[in-house]
Amino acid sequence: MVFKRMLGAFGVGAPSVDTVLSTPRTQPGGTLRGEVRLEGGDFDAEIEHITLGLVARVEIEHGDGEHGGLGEFARLQVSGPFTLRQREERIVGFELPVPWEAPISEIGGQPLTGMAVGVRTELAIAKAVDKGDLDMVAIEPLPSQLRILEAFLGLGFGFRSADLEAGHLYGVHQQLPFYQEIEFYPSGRYAGLVGEVEVTFVADPAGLEVVLEADKRTGRFSSGDAIGRFHVSHQDALGTDWEAELGRWLDGLAQYGPGHHGGHHGPVHHDGHYGPGHHGGHYEEHHGGPGWGTVAAAGAAGLVGGLVAGEVVEEIFEGDEDEGDDW
Repeated sequence: MVFKRMLGAFGVGAPSVDTVLSTPRTQPGGTLRGEVRLEGGDFDAEIEHITLGLVARVEIEHGDGEHGGLGEFARLQVSGPFTLRQREERIVGFELPVPWEAPISEIGGQPLTGMAVGVRTELAIAKAVDKGDLDMVAIEPLPSQLRILEAFLGLGFGFRSADLEAGHLYGVHQQLPFYQEIEFYPSGRYAGLVGEVEVTFVADPAGLEVVLEADKRTGRFSSGDAIGRFHVSHQDALGTDWEAELGRWLDGLAQYGPGHHGGHHGPVHHDGHYGPGHHGGHYEEHHGGPGWGTVAAAGAAGLVGGLVAGEVVEEIFEGDEDEGDDW
């Protein structure tokens, strides 16, 4: 999405800003490139700085419930002070690094239900800051992440939704102030074993921490959630039989208690498990169906169960901005 917006914080006749992304699609650890295009207004303006921020909609606990807030998870100042003359046109190029822990918002060219990520452009004039231009971006999974997600399809799971939860995972080295949960629902052989499985990736340049939470339905400890954790390099993830690896962990849930991993397999390192409270002392309960569609049998495109149209995503962002829910 590209649009030009008058900077309302500075009144009628103020400059306008238009952020154009030459790479609107990237991956964790990648780079977003583009230009901030300024057009002077009816008067000279002393620009103090231009700053870009990567923002996403995050679920934040509040009392007994949750509410959505707009959270910034990367920030880059692309320009210092300068004078923007009346009617002057100026272009400022940028390269915005994307954190390795950035959430996945799109797979196979289609957005994930519940996810909204964008680049917000801030312009500061005379001590006032206008958070003017907001452009949607797509963050696609790394090949290592995609292999694991596709394995759930092969095991008969379907994609339900994804969201971002404010907070830190217990025992995981985490840079960002939130983590993503990608939720799958079972069918076939696992339909009576688990109610759902939530997958969380915490990536870095070397590899992935994969945290799994299964809502158990059978076994000796069927009243609780089962937590699993895998650590694997990006390269080894591509050579791992994830259907077998995850299948062993899931099969073990019927026999063992919460946190059971199954056996060690190949390059995947099982480094312990979580007891209750890995989300800060509680577990969230999720409900609902697959959203705007159903999951196809296989393939990256089949991973997307529900689609959020671009207009809907814009409305989500606009609502969060209006509420001033930055954290």
